[in-house]
Amino acid sequence: MDFLIQGIGAITIKHVVMWAIGGILIYLAIAKDFEPALLLPIGFGAILVNIPLSGAITQNINGKEVEGILDVLFKGGIATEMFPLLLFIGIGAMIDFGPLLSNPFMLLFGAAAQFGIFFTIAAAALLGFSIKDAASIGIIGAADGPTSIFVANYFNSKYIAPITVAAYSYMSLVPVIQPFAIKLVTTKKERQIRMPYKPESISKRTKILFPIVVTVIAGLIAPTSVALIGFLMFGNLIRECGVLDRLSETAQKDLVNIITLLLGITIASSMRAETFVTLQTAMIIGLGLIAFIFDTIGGVLFAKFLNLFLKNKVNPMVGAAGISAFPMSARVIQKMAQKEDNQNFILMHAVGANVAGQIASVIAGGIILNIIK
Repeated sequence: MDFLIQGIGAITIKHVVMWAIGGILIYLAIAKDFEPALLLPIGFGAILVNIPLSGAITQNINGKEVEGILDVLFKGGIATEMFPLLLFIGIGAMIDFGPLLSNPFMLLFGAAAQFGIFFTIAAAALLGFSIKDAASIGIIGAADGPTSIFVANYFNSKYIAPITVAAYSYMSLVPVIQPFAIKLVTTKKERQIRMPYKPESISKRTKILFPIVVTVIAGLIAPTSVALIGFLMFGNLIRECGVLDRLSETAQKDLVNIITLLLGITIASSMRAETFVTLQTAMIIGLGLIAFIFDTIGGVLFAKFLNLFLKNKVNPMVGAAGISAFPMSARVIQKMAQKEDNQNFILMHAVGANVAGQIASVIAGGIILNIIK
């Protein structure tokens, strides 16, 4: 009968902590609607892998190694970078680059809002993380989960689980974190600045050429980013070509849903109590928050700097939309603008900056992969 209570006898405090963390993630997903498609699978997976002697992960049974399904999925989907890249196809198919093409000026905000990445890399390195781990942690600030996973896996970071949890948790907390960060560095008058939107007619040819041109240029600047930017832009090309509507719809819905589900529960295979409940994990969560806040503030301050020279002023909040959390950040910015002035409509400008941030975060990830060998 000993084998019946073997699992109970193997429970440790760290296991209980991980069950609590899993429960919190599930609560946030269900009760608060924070990225439920990801936080719920991650939370449940965290419980699954932290049941002592869990058959979901690889175990040594009677001297024979028996692979668990989550480890099999991790090797096939995360270690090979397949899941994040397939997810990028779906994300690309969701994005309409029209607002950005109508106002290419917004590209500047996408670039400026990546400041927090490089600041956090320096901070993490000063705290004792290796340069590769520091680079992986810094990408959290892009608010781009797939890129965070891709970079962490590329550098074989042992902190891929806390990095992923932090990246997606902060993405879900955009409506909480961004307003706080924006108000720290703006005045009410600045938040009330109106920006007229005059949409230009973007030809179908331009929309088709855009993903191809961006892929080539980004690939020449940062060749290592070709897979990242290429899959994102391939998804967008499927959307814009006009002859693959059924595939575009599948990529946006079925593909994204399936990969998101598998990605969430698979990443939990690395959330084992003995490696996750550490001081380093707490530091990564804290550094991720710093990266996210500084990315937001960096975009706002850049907009304020431009206003020193522009005749038609930019609402600084648009700069904050330059992070990659699409389309949540753009919606938050519009909501804040209308709270200050119910006749202020800056959504399309914010959307332009937001999709620029999606491109910029992927290119930033590629540049980091090129710089750090």
